[in-house]
Amino acid sequence: MTTHRENSFIRSMRLFIISFGLIAVSAFILPSVNSTAHNNNMAPNAVQQPTGTPTAGELERLKIEEAKMSSMLASIRRQKLSVLRSRALTVGVIGFGRFGQFIGEKFTKYGNLIGTSRSDYTKIANDMGAKYIPLTDLESFVMEDDLDVIVVAVSIVSFEDTIKDLVPHLEKRIREKGAGSCPLIVDVASVKEHARNVMLKNLPEECDILCTHPMFGPDSAKHGWHGQTFVYERTRIDKVLLDPSTHRSLHHYSDESSDESESEFLDDAGVSHGVHENSEAHVAGMDRMERFLSIWEEEGCNMISMSCKEHDEFAANSQFITHLMGRILGAQGLKATPIDTKGFQNVLKLVKTTNADSFDLFYGLYKYNSNSMEIINNLKMAMDDVVGKLLEKEGKNSSRL
Repeated sequence: MTTHRENSFIRSMRLFIISFGLIAVSAFILPSVNSTAHNNNMAPNAVQQPTGTPTAGELERLKIEEAKMSSMLASIRRQKLSVLRSRALTVGVIGFGRFGQFIGEKFTKYGNLIGTSRSDYTKIANDMGAKYIPLTDLESFVMEDDLDVIVVAVSIVSFEDTIKDLVPHLEKRIREKGAGSCPLIVDVASVKEHARNVMLKNLPEECDILCTHPMFGPDSAKHGWHGQTFVYERTRIDKVLLDPSTHRSLHHYSDESSDESESEFLDDAGVSHGVHENSEAHVAGMDRMERFLSIWEEEGCNMISMSCKEHDEFAANSQFITHLMGRILGAQGLKATPIDTKGFQNVLKLVKTTNADSFDLFYGLYKYNSNSMEIINNLKMAMDDVVGKLLEKEGKNSSRL
């Protein structure tokens, strides 16, 4: 087992070295382009050619270099996919309903899948090459030998109870199979701070935690995940609580100057830890988390590393208000007509999409996001303001609103 992990880590380091080489190559290519852009910005109205103008053939040379880099990046992507499939993850999904099946089907492309739910989805699981265990036998689900990841895909309303039901079985697994056997616990809830706090409060400290929110579902991504947004926060690895404000995403290169403080974690006791601690458990935990995230990346998702707090602030101003307006408009019984404009057709699509989701989802967005009531109050004030202006145009008193 140790040898395999070491080999996986060595392969990852090789990929890092290749990536670093690409960055170094770009450092030689970009200065001439940046220099030209800088000179043009300094004298936008100048007629004379700026110093350092590319010579004839320079564009052709740059295109050749671009083609070489594209080829190298394609090679790296193939190597990444090979590493991902070199040791297939076994992913368990709690809540194997419509959304659980939607994500589970993709997981089967990269590893093994085990589903569990209150309803009997044995046939559906078998059809997609997955194993199914009834939720009434949650212990057997958790005690599966090769279980690497557990995705909790239940409604936000029942999320806390599900986590609490999971805890005694995880504790048994840790006792009987060792601390290193605890699966990575992943949530896919629409509200992140609540889910994060519930997991940190209840799960055994041996469990690594990854908070995620796929910003799409079976309807909006029925033709594939390419270009769909996937938000995530690496929350805990090897008992170390990661600081999302300083921990950089490994999926995207940043050209900002690095800082030693950005390579540190704070654990629950406030003790500082390095990103690359000399710990086999830390390396294995990070590798497992990256393998799981890579599934979404390979499917074409737009990967966004973001703290749960930031997510909820943004989501209240985008996702919640979208669902709120869809529910309000849906309550009016809007229907298509023979003379619909494109704008009204989009309104009907909004109503259909938002009302296709369960009311529990909508209620969860409201109840467990502390920013939701502010959005409702702002909407009410905006409504009063707009109607007031209409009444003022007719010389009527808007103070009665």
